[in-house]
Amino acid sequence: MPERSAAPPLRPSDRLGRPLRSLRISVTDRCNLRCRYCMPEDDYAWLPRESILSFEEITRLAVIFSRLGVDRLRLTGGEPLMRRDLPTLVKLLRMEARPKDLALTTNGLLLSGEVAGLKAAGLERITVSLDTLRPERAREFSRTTRHGDILEGIRAAAEQGFGLKLNAVVIRGFNDDELGDLIAFGREVGAEVRFIEYMDVGGATRWRMEDVVSRDEIVSRLGGAEPMAGRGSAPAERYRLKDGTTFGVVASTTAPFCRDCDRGRLTADGTFLTCLYARDGLDLRGPLRAGASDGELTKLIAD
Repeated sequence: MPERSAAPPLRPSDRLGRPLRSLRISVTDRCNLRCRYCMPEDDYAWLPRESILSFEEITRLAVIFSRLGVDRLRLTGGEPLMRRDLPTLVKLLRMEARPKDLALTTNGLLLSGEVAGLKAAGLERITVSLDTLRPERAREFSRTTRHGDILEGIRAAAEQGFGLKLNAVVIRGFNDDELGDLIAFGREVGAEVRFIEYMDVGGATRWRMEDVVSRDEIVSRLGGAEPMAGRGSAPAERYRLKDGTTFGVVASTTAPFCRDCDRGRLTADGTFLTCLYARDGLDLRGPLRAGASDGELTKLIAD
């Protein structure tokens, strides 16, 4: 067994003085949707199962990251609910890494059947991707006929009392006429909507700048929205409408927030990335499986 040493807490910062506070953990690269803004149109080569980190490996790394200052964890994918027994991982992270905040981002297709187990395991917040309220658009854009399952999952999460957000990538000519409708649906289910500017995710899609609906245009279209203070390191700038409804805009394309970012990403196969756009990262799976001690892994990440 590798050494599980009680390494002293470290709080390193990068060369811009930014601390690492939030870690997004991808539990699988697989997804049951093929959204236009995310997935390449050609056949995708999934990672072999043996290369994916086990729940125990993820938890061990999360504990090490917690010693480096990470206190917010978010489970992502791919689609994280395609990973079997995900509540088991949630429980392990809650007990051993002890984050202040433990959240999940999902496309919602499998959510209704999982919310009770996730709640019991200690999950606190859920973000669901919901780009459209129209089933025919979901069929065209995400290649799914199960739009109703997504809405059912959102309502099930609301009934379980999760903190709930809805993410909508806004694309000109696709869903930019649904901004008000999405706000109204969010109000109905008790969720805050976050509109995300359409981003280029590395050439896998047919991204074009003319398809981007900017933060300023989104806010203008909704009318009468006042900016809210206290953004901190959060990616979304928040606004309040006259009726008190709040929403956010993630302006990654027209107003990047890199200078204040405190997020890292651990991929499903154990690579640590310091940016969504990073091409290279730090391999942690190799030394982890080769028997590196907690202290050695901590130093690798800190360095």
